[in-house]
Order: sequence, then structure tokens, then C-alpha cells
Amino acid sequence: MKINLLSTRPWLLLLGCAALCTSAVGCQTTVGGQTLPSAYYLRDDLQYYPAGPEFKLSKQVQAIEEYKARQQGLTDLNEQP
Repeated sequence: MKINLLSTRPWLLLLGCAALCTSAVGCQTTVGGQTLPSAYYLRDDLQYYPAGPEFKLSKQVQAIEEYKARQQGLTDLNEQP
């Protein structure tokens, strides 16, 4: 059997094998309903996200309270003779 290197069939077969190999290595996979980590999870750098406030709108509530305090302060000044 003689293989012609200029034909497209061997190159397509090689490209298909390369695509299959690269898509199956180093990724998370799902087996039987379980999400399994990649093969490099022990060497992966960890990211730490510190816990935030329990109430997510604390800045908005603080801004509203400051606004109300300013409004009451202005009305108190206007009420004085």
C-alpha cells in the first residue's frame, strides 16, 4: 500500500485524531452525573474570594439613610425662624 503525502485524506485523518486528542485532555468531564476535575487540578492556582456582607444592598441602604438625614437636617433648618 502506497501512501501519497499530497492527498487530503491522510491529512484530514491526522487532523481529526489531533482534534480528538486535544479535546479529551485537561478538561472537566461528566461521568455518571459526577463532574470530575481535570488531570491538572493539583497544580492549578487557587483563587480566594473573601466573604462579602450578608446583606448585599448595604451601600444602597447607607446612601438612602444619609439622604434622609440630610433632608431632615434641611427641613429642621427651614423650620427654625
